[in-house]
Amino acid sequence: MPRSRVRKKTVYTPPPRKTARRKASPPWVGPAIVACLVLGLAWIAVYYITQGSVPGMSALGAWNLVVGFGLIIAGVTLSTRWR
Repeated sequence: MPRSRVRKKTVYTPPPRKTARRKASPPWVGPAIVACLVLGLAWIAVYYITQGSVPGMSALGAWNLVVGFGLIIAGVTLSTRWR
């Protein structure tokens, strides 16, 4: 009966497991989320209540909705980074 060959490679050993520690978000993320959401809502509310008669808002016209919803979307996007 033939002899088996000697293994030349070393046996695979998996790397040690990393600790499952979650990184905490920076302290500015929470206030930034709230600020973006509140500012976006306030922007849209002021635009509708004043019917666009505020000097800065009248120049933008219907783009005020884009600004307001942009702020809200920024707040929601930031909320995905919060831990």
